Amino acid sequence: MKVGLSSYSLLKALKSGEMTILDAIQWIADNGGEHMEMVPYGYTVEDNHDLADAIREKAEAVGIELSNYSMPANFVQETEEAFEAEVARVKRHVDVVHRMGVKHMRHDVTAFTLPKEQMTIAWFEESLPLMVKGSRIIADYAAQFGITTTIENHGFCVQASDRVQRVLHAVDRPNFKTTLDVGNFLCVDENPIIGVMNNLPYASLIHFKDFYFRPFDEYPGEGAWFRTAYGNYLRGAILGQGDMPIRKIVKLIKDFGYDGYITVEFEGMEECKLASKISMDNLRRFWEEA
Repeated sequence: MKVGLSSYSLLKALKSGEMTILDAIQWIADNGGEHMEMVPYGYTVEDNHDLADAIREKAEAVGIELSNYSMPANFVQETEEAFEAEVARVKRHVDVVHRMGVKHMRHDVTAFTLPKEQMTIAWFEESLPLMVKGSRIIADYAAQFGITTTIENHGFCVQASDRVQRVLHAVDRPNFKTTLDVGNFLCVDENPIIGVMNNLPYASLIHFKDFYFRPFDEYPGEGAWFRTAYGNYLRGAILGQGDMPIRKIVKLIKDFGYDGYITVEFEGMEECKLASKISMDNLRRFWEEA
């Protein structure tokens, strides 16, 4: 088991100019992280191969691994031309992932922001053929580089555990698995323990995050709250300090025998560097205690 951090956790510092992505790599190594997941917000590498090379070299120099690359994608396009353009775009990201020596890449299959009518099971089933077609093409393309592609429980349409499995089984590629985010099930009001139980056998990577939860009829006031699919309130928290049963989930995953990368993804209101360090420290401690 290796504890690391998503670069998304440091997004506030990256966007403000407080640190660069190379600084972030150094910071993760200095604060106990063993690997970094790249999420290209606050920096890009698909169109900047010099930076891609610098990130690879910096990670090697400070002794942390580049565990994963996570990117948005949307295969549910209105025309064949738009679909082909999106596939070509995702392939360019696969190319840079290979250039950097990274062996996991997560891509979405639909847009992240969707109207309510596109979160339904009917729209999901109607759009499934395009999700599957795009995912197969990318998995097959990545296979030549030894890269595992993954779908995350992410983005409201394909966020519940059974929908993730529906895509996985339909794509049916040995190098297409899931990035299992223990918190994201709550975004569609699925019990996270049940979601983890369901999809753990298909996981090649695991994200850990925590949320504060308030029911739909208890408006919590101002802050970085967002609404779930059924109107409940969520806000990112330091891992182990929110309302999720993190210790139980850690024990569940450890008892299952998972021994790969586990990645902290902090997206709360607290100062991001301190929150990320506390979260990584807590996750390591919970794992040792489980």
